[in-house]
Amino acid sequence: MVEVEIDSIRVSLMSQHRIVILKEVDSERFLPIWIGPYEAEAITVSLQQMEVARPLTHDLLRNVLKALEAEVVSVNIIELRENVFYARIMLSVNGREIGIDSRPSDALALAVRVKVPVYVDESVMDEAATVPQEGVDGGELVDEDESKRLEVFKDFVETLDIEDTNPTDGEPEDG
Repeated sequence: MVEVEIDSIRVSLMSQHRIVILKEVDSERFLPIWIGPYEAEAITVSLQQMEVARPLTHDLLRNVLKALEAEVVSVNIIELRENVFYARIMLSVNGREIGIDSRPSDALALAVRVKVPVYVDESVMDEAATVPQEGVDGGELVDEDESKRLEVFKDFVETLDIEDTNPTDGEPEDG
């Protein structure tokens, strides 16, 4: 297992989804995971130590676990299957360790509340992690799929005949 930390949460320009970026603690590998806007907000609220009037769902989970004297030990992202990440919340209850299946976004929202380490299985990192491109300002993350999409868009733009796109043929447009 590889220890990671939450680097950032980014907004997809293509949809309403968010991407949580996990950074490997001891290297420059990043793991992007798509999450929903509500889960992104739950993580952000806790990371920024914002006060909320009433407990959010992940606060409730933390409070229930505490009341039951269960301790969250870690959050583990254990598998990537058919482009879906799987996680497990590791608990210590009465001296024994229990793993609870979870979506990574929910597990991460809990992890930031109880301040436990987050780990990713090495095989998941090998399959899905990215490394910032060398020589790119700001260390932007570019995966192969995104690179292919950008190349298709670039090819499309290059095929445009800009001079044919003026519908007025030089006449001033009506306001």
